[in-house]
Amino acid sequence: MSVIETRMLKKQYGGKYVLKGINMNIEAGQVVGYIGPNGAGKSTTIKIISGIIDEFDGDVMVFGLDVRKHAIDIKQRIGYIPEQAALYDVLTPLEYLRFVGKLYALSDEVIESKSMELLRIFELTDKASSRMNTYSKGMKQKVLLISGLIHNPEVIFLDEPLSGLDANAVILVKEILTQLKNNGKTIFYSSHIMDVVEKISDRIVIIDKGEVIADGSFESLKQQAHKGSLENIFTSLTGGDEQNASTAKAFIDILRS
Repeated sequence: MSVIETRMLKKQYGGKYVLKGINMNIEAGQVVGYIGPNGAGKSTTIKIISGIIDEFDGDVMVFGLDVRKHAIDIKQRIGYIPEQAALYDVLTPLEYLRFVGKLYALSDEVIESKSMELLRIFELTDKASSRMNTYSKGMKQKVLLISGLIHNPEVIFLDEPLSGLDANAVILVKEILTQLKNNGKTIFYSSHIMDVVEKISDRIVIIDKGEVIADGSFESLKQQAHKGSLENIFTSLTGGDEQNASTAKAFIDILRS
């Protein structure tokens, strides 16, 4: 059963198309790594599928529901974790998580118990009553991760979720994603950190200039590109090999001039 389906998904800004006809069918329980260069259309795709952007061409269905008509119903069942979010940082994390929990119709008891336990796991218990305007970017990202998962969503969208996290937190989030995968969650994951995508993804979709240029398992993409790592596959398929070498040489020449 397809839990996410896009048909000829297009999006333009100022007359220029950033998505040029994205077709995807994602099955329940699949973990899909969605990667591409900056400006390829990754974040735009995620925002459309999750109901944040409602002006687009084509069709998008989530849980068999049209995202244009049933955005609220869909949002109740998904988790969305962006790279940066406008947290209400005059609130404490507990206050913020109470607010988020209420949006998902969680009981006060469940919100309190989950919030404290999840904050403890991310080593934020001693800061639970501090205003988030005193938090570092990494600390805010931890609260953002918790807020996107506290209602135990069926489908999870992650757009550069490791941004700002310290090394220990990155390792923890990697393991959380692996456990979510093992628990049958559908995960749509966009990141520039290729080893995480390679490790957890059942399927990898590579997008470039608003178009899907590769779609398959890591092993099938490796055979297609004749490369050993996802990073090498990515640079090969997006034409980055020669460009990166040329750009790096130009950089060194400038330093030496």
